[in-house]
Amino acid sequence: MQDVDLTIQSILIVGGLPRGLTRFKACLESVSESLLSASTPDAAVLIARQRNPALAIITESFPREQVAELLGQLRASARPVPAVVLSEKPLTEWTVKYVKAGAFDCLTGPSDDCYVEGLMRCLEAVSDTTETGRFFCDDCPPSVPFVGKSLAAERLLQTVRMVAFSRCNPVLILGETGVGKELVARALHCWRSGEQAPMVAVNCAALTATLMESELFGHVKGAFTGADRDKAGLFETAENGSIFLDEISEMPSELQGKLLRSLQERTFRRVGGTSDIASNATVIAASNRDLLTETKEGRFRQDLYYRLAVFPIHVVPLRSPERKDDIRLLAEYFAEHSSLRPGGEVQGISAAAKRALAARNWSGNVRELRNVIERATLLERGPQITLESIVFDESLSVCPAGPPDVAAEADKPQDLSLETAEQEFIRRALKETGWQRTRAAALLGITRATLHAKIKRYGIEAT
Repeated sequence: MQDVDLTIQSILIVGGLPRGLTRFKACLESVSESLLSASTPDAAVLIARQRNPALAIITESFPREQVAELLGQLRASARPVPAVVLSEKPLTEWTVKYVKAGAFDCLTGPSDDCYVEGLMRCLEAVSDTTETGRFFCDDCPPSVPFVGKSLAAERLLQTVRMVAFSRCNPVLILGETGVGKELVARALHCWRSGEQAPMVAVNCAALTATLMESELFGHVKGAFTGADRDKAGLFETAENGSIFLDEISEMPSELQGKLLRSLQERTFRRVGGTSDIASNATVIAASNRDLLTETKEGRFRQDLYYRLAVFPIHVVPLRSPERKDDIRLLAEYFAEHSSLRPGGEVQGISAAAKRALAARNWSGNVRELRNVIERATLLERGPQITLESIVFDESLSVCPAGPPDVAAEADKPQDLSLETAEQEFIRRALKETGWQRTRAAALLGITRATLHAKIKRYGIEAT
């Protein structure tokens, strides 16, 4: 069975499938990244709540009354699951009852092919009904692209919303590098202050203590060499919005005490100033380190930690079992929104590629996944990302499939560096536009001057 476009995340099979449905079973394995099974209605409800399958297939391996009851439970759950009933001996009255109870469709024989055709129709319909907003939880603010519909994503956003509507200030967000802490901070900001309120950010690892103090609190004219005018800091700029302190564990120790005082007093002073200024902004701090361990080892002030950690929000890594179901959604989202590929958007990801992505232990989390997908959009020559174009960071020397020009090249190492991919797409863009550099630059999403520099750097000539 070849990869098909109607690939979905998971299918739940309730009850055993009838014998003889060889093609139907192969079709299920082809279109689903994972097949879940439940032998009883109670087990099906539990699995549906925990895994949120894209489709449930219920067989009449238990009384029809229980089938109808299960359909109602799946439809009435917090996250409704589309369900179809597989009926070897359909009865019109029960087909009607199933539909009224919430069945998406009823699949019947008499042949294996009939079940396959019915399944494909259901997949198309389910895909159409879930297309809008398929990347995001219902709780996700419209302007915050936090992709994920797993139970972990839902619980995270529900927690963020609860904290946003409380008086908790400051707020601490913890999680590994690349898990999406800044998006979580933006969601909190949107719910608390509104999308129009300012949200200002500073990376605490990027500035020295002196520069960071001026950046946070501002300075008055003459406070230090080069301070030729008064400057407002981020606490002033944020007004009633939010300040995002990224990687707060890297904040210089001499500044941690000043931040603590500002958080406790809700006031601050500009560098060189003498008057206190009231602060109404929400302070959102984030760290990829275990701050409690940092305090024990003397690298972070304990009193500042406890001031920040009133209600710490933990963002679990992408490899966690409760979040792995979001890998497919993230990959599809990045593929559809990538601007690196000239000539249009990628139309999808093959089932084999999705399975490879789902099996990956993403130590770099969402950021690593995004890099892999954007790299694939550059390497892929067809309309769909295939397994051959998936190149992980530790295997950049591996080349995607492609017949060598001569047999002798079969064992020759091939260059798959990003520079080579860039040269290839520059040549393709130039050829597609008849070597009109302005149009080619527009296709590539770069300026004409940048394109000219790259042509000169790579020695690209018209062919």
